Amino acid sequence: MEKLNQLQKLMQMGQQVQARMADAQKKLEDETVTASSGGGLVEVTASGKGAIRSIRIDPKAIDPSDPEMLEDLVLAALTKAQSEAREALEREMKRATGGLPMPDLDSLMGG
Repeated sequence: MEKLNQLQKLMQMGQQVQARMADAQKKLEDETVTASSGGGLVEVTASGKGAIRSIRIDPKAIDPSDPEMLEDLVLAALTKAQSEAREALEREMKRATGGLPMPDLDSLMGG
């Protein structure tokens, strides 16, 4: 009987963690992170789960004779925004699970 009670408590804890994780994922969907490159010439905004929401490019960054520079700035800002989103996801999942081992973050980010 003792083992059954322990199993029930463990299942309840699992359900609580699952509910907290669902709340954390919803919060991250609503949260945004913003990253820039080139001293603010390119700015990328992403959801807390890493989905790109917007890209802003200052006209000063557009040099028709050097498209590679703009490509590099966009890539740098995208990479930084997704990295910040991953950090936000890790923080939220750690908070939701109370430090328990987390699921694969790539699957949570939709990748």
